Amino acid sequence: MTFVLILLKSILIGGLVGFAAGMGAARMFNAPNVQALGAFRTLGEMNACEGDPASHFSFGLGFFFNAWASTVGAGAFTQDITHRVIPNWATAALLMRNKKIEETMHNPKKMAFASAIIGMVVVVFLNTTASAIPKSLQITAVKVLVPAAELLINIVMPIIFWLAAIDAGKRSGLWATVFGGLSAMIMGNAVPGVVLGILIGKGVDELGWVKLTKVMFTVIIVLFVLSAFFRGFDVQMIESFKLPVPNWLDSLHGLFNVK
Repeated sequence: MTFVLILLKSILIGGLVGFAAGMGAARMFNAPNVQALGAFRTLGEMNACEGDPASHFSFGLGFFFNAWASTVGAGAFTQDITHRVIPNWATAALLMRNKKIEETMHNPKKMAFASAIIGMVVVVFLNTTASAIPKSLQITAVKVLVPAAELLINIVMPIIFWLAAIDAGKRSGLWATVFGGLSAMIMGNAVPGVVLGILIGKGVDELGWVKLTKVMFTVIIVLFVLSAFFRGFDVQMIESFKLPVPNWLDSLHGLFNVK
């Protein structure tokens, strides 16, 4: 009876979550004509897959292992389920039948229903396996799955996206390398920086250095600066050179309680 209850609740929750996540992700591609519910990284990551079903599936699969380990070990979903796994797997499923992203990945209606189905399957799998695995095996699963997922996310995925950026053109490859390196140093993962580099590179290729691309570039620089500051990267960099941290900088970090 408990298993049936978990199954029914998982189908309901997975369908609702998938429907909202898929529709929100697709609507982002239609902004500013319509309002969208989603994350900027989802838009960038889905664009980086360049409409290739295998890329969308493998990208979602990488984060699925980490999410599965969290569900099994801690009993909680990660945000990767809604931001990365469901939208990318739904996109992969739609692209297998129709390669036109305007009619698939950018279509809120098709993405909503495809994501609802994917969401049901994913949530049912996560909840049923988490409830069925004994506690002793849960500990073992976490010890195996988490390192494997971290290896895939922190090493394999950045390389795949970096190679995709280089293949997209010299300018995209250059900015992806620069921003990817900064992202790896500041955030510990190069993927966000590589994705931003692709966006800037392709934007300049298509539009040139117009007001829009300049604003995007400025925003990205500001985001890196703020991220470095609030993560204490500036202090760590100064200390790595065996230099004293200026008092004003130390006081500024103390004001925000970050270091």
